Amino acid sequence: MARTNFDELLDAGAHFGHLRRKWNPNMAPYIFMERNGIHIIDLYKTIAKIDEAAGALKQIAKSGKKVLFVATKKQAKELVSELVKPVNMPYVTERWPGGMLTNFATIRKAVKKMSSIDKLMASPSFSNISKRERLQITRERAKLEKNLGSIAELNKLPSAVFVVDIMKEHIAIAEARKLNIPTFAIVDTNSDPNLVDFPIPANDDASKSIALVVKKMIEAIEEGLAERKLDRDKRAEEEHEEYDEHGERIIRDVDEEEEETDEESREAAHKKRVAGEEGSSEERAKRPRKVVARKPGGSAPRKRP
Repeated sequence: MARTNFDELLDAGAHFGHLRRKWNPNMAPYIFMERNGIHIIDLYKTIAKIDEAAGALKQIAKSGKKVLFVATKKQAKELVSELVKPVNMPYVTERWPGGMLTNFATIRKAVKKMSSIDKLMASPSFSNISKRERLQITRERAKLEKNLGSIAELNKLPSAVFVVDIMKEHIAIAEARKLNIPTFAIVDTNSDPNLVDFPIPANDDASKSIALVVKKMIEAIEEGLAERKLDRDKRAEEEHEEYDEHGERIIRDVDEEEEETDEESREAAHKKRVAGEEGSSEERAKRPRKVVARKPGGSAPRKRP
């Protein structure tokens, strides 16, 4: 079953492309016709590409990996941030920091610096420094939060990158391609679909079109996360194990009873062994000793080998 239909895409204006003079020849397979000098996108191919991209993102989310969303366009930044937050995925909506993927270690240092500033602001020594220094630290913290706050929990490279406009986010696409990270993108008629692994031909300028496509991707990620949780619960039931909210294993009472039974059996075996050793020592004490006669003034006779 398709995740979206023709009417939804038509109402969102996803079929409107750019002017004919701005088109990219590689987008020819996804163009339906030309009207009034504007290319019209084939929405049936858009539906097929949405389903293909959603299936891939679902499998990535099901495996517990992260998908990085990139949308710095004015009409897309607020939409993407609101839609991505519920699924706890990283996103970049302010400015793409150059080298974020290819120089990820430096970006992580900036994120750690933000956490160190938080510790400093929470400590009592923060009130002892001058007002000017406090203001500088606060401004630096706000700047880091604005640019890197949404990727603070990204501890390693993402497994996929979703981009709204590959013309504007060409640096992000180039870095992802260099690291062989799968790329997903909304591709308009002025873009090259060969630059991304999963292109979705649609209007990347209209906010309704962007919201519709991103929403379908988020729904696919939610399905993947839900299936991952079900599989984990099912596996825990089969193994008679439970996990708390932090993913830590909870030992059932059955395991505790088995441990008590094993301990009792070990104690009984130990008592039996001790009793056997005591009995053997008593038996040795009751045995008669051999008396060897000695000559007066002489030493004890040697035993023959």
